[in-house]
Amino acid sequence: MTQIDQRRSWIASANGHPDFPLQNLPLGIFSPVGGTPRGGVAIGEQILDLKVATTTGLFEGEAADAARVAAGEDLNAFFALGANARRALRRQLQELLAEGSPAQARLEALGAELLPAAVDCQLHLPARIGDYTDFYVGIHHANNVGRLFRPDNPLLPNYKYVPIGYHGRASTVCISGTPVHRPNGQTLPPGAEVPNFGPSKRLDYELELGIWIGRGNAMGEAIAIGEAEQHIAGYCLLNDWSARDLQAWEYQPLGPFLAKNFATSVSPWVVTAEALEPFRTAQPARPEGDPQPLPYLLDANDQARGAFDIKLEVLLQTAAMRERGQQPQRLALSNTQHMYWTVAQLVAHHAVGGCKLQPGDLFGSGTLSGPEADAFGSLLESTFGGKQPLSLASGEQRTFLESGDEVILRAWCEGEGRVRIGFGECRGRVL
Repeated sequence: MTQIDQRRSWIASANGHPDFPLQNLPLGIFSPVGGTPRGGVAIGEQILDLKVATTTGLFEGEAADAARVAAGEDLNAFFALGANARRALRRQLQELLAEGSPAQARLEALGAELLPAAVDCQLHLPARIGDYTDFYVGIHHANNVGRLFRPDNPLLPNYKYVPIGYHGRASTVCISGTPVHRPNGQTLPPGAEVPNFGPSKRLDYELELGIWIGRGNAMGEAIAIGEAEQHIAGYCLLNDWSARDLQAWEYQPLGPFLAKNFATSVSPWVVTAEALEPFRTAQPARPEGDPQPLPYLLDANDQARGAFDIKLEVLLQTAAMRERGQQPQRLALSNTQHMYWTVAQLVAHHAVGGCKLQPGDLFGSGTLSGPEADAFGSLLESTFGGKQPLSLASGEQRTFLESGDEVILRAWCEGEGRVRIGFGECRGRVL
């Protein structure tokens, strides 16, 4: 049985922190006041500045090399180092930051130079994103959306054989907090034969898990399912903003285009596989009668430990709620256990035809809805295609997003006897 890590940190704000205790240590890119972008590690309410830390001489061996690479202006080169370097850096960071660390006095003496307050820092995208692929692995979402358009046949025959995905637009992936412009495009009003042009009236969010790719593969070479996890650098939250009216008109026959390419928000911190390890679980058994994955997508170890137990939350704060001082209202609470395919299966499928994956590529899981209405990960589902408005505690109603609405995604892992870890927030406000 794996020993439960209950260690505490000499950084007081880390102990009991809902997202960033010693057991998490996610990496990201930040700028301190007056400084340039560089790598950092979230710990409580502070950020450990890796650029400063590498000058202390505290890191040794592989961890020292990893820290120097991670201290750069993006994490692409660090992602490329792979799992061994990431684990070496994590081990030494936990030793340095744990209660009783011999280095405590030396690190404390560096003060805010080493550990600036997170609230004073600017956060950036963790990596230069070469390519972005959005999948569709939330089976409840796929069923719910399918029923809106095909009530008698919600899932198309390929869904249970192949992880469905499309290539998105990497240039408009943005960091949490970036305002979202309502997109313009063509829509076909009910009963009309000629489309209109103008701003989307059915703007929506999508609750997703983001997956950062680490080591890549050569063009023409597949990634075996049993090795796929070695190509994953970490995870984040992802909101794939969607213009449903544009999407309904344009998606046939080639799928999403303008309805999806105007903005995709991600949370700034990369939560590693090592931090999530205590919260792994078996991939949920497929319902009776569902086909088994084809051999290139099936690995016994991946099925035994390929799922995560991560709670996923969507909150909404309208402009009126902010003016009245009202807190954001929860719209949904879901879980990554509703993924029909594992992350390893997504990597293996993406590369099986010879596609070249590269460090810093980003995957979206697709909307991760649960089976009940209070776990639906989009307004398209929650309002049944806009037919049943949601009533908010503020007295307002919503079918789709209005100007001034701010969508907030949160995620965390917790379990009996285990220290809770979280992802931070992924925010976006509609202009």
